[in-house]
Amino acid sequence: MNVPTSDSLCRSSCVPCEGGVPTLSAQEAETYLAAVPHWSLADDGKSVFRNWKLMSFNQALEFCNSIGAIAESEQHHPDLHLTGYRHLRVELTTHAIGGLSENDFILAAKIDAAAP
Repeated sequence: MNVPTSDSLCRSSCVPCEGGVPTLSAQEAETYLAAVPHWSLADDGKSVFRNWKLMSFNQALEFCNSIGAIAESEQHHPDLHLTGYRHLRVELTTHAIGGLSENDFILAAKIDAAAP
């Protein structure tokens, strides 16, 4: 496996996944995490997440909308949790396989690039 970088992930596109592909191993997930260092692996190893504290509710909503546009263009959709009016948690997993795939890290890198 080539070691990904944030730039190489941003230049990649998500591949449609309807299941039938293996999830990333813990070692593979750690390799991808190095390219998106602000993201964390969930305790169960099936997702990654990142938390933001935005300046205002409007900025948080604008960022959510930016994430939504990226997700739609990639056809890979995160879970977004906006609480306390400006605290945003983004969680990524590949639902069709019940765990992580390269798509999750591609989207993480693209979200990082769009972050305020």
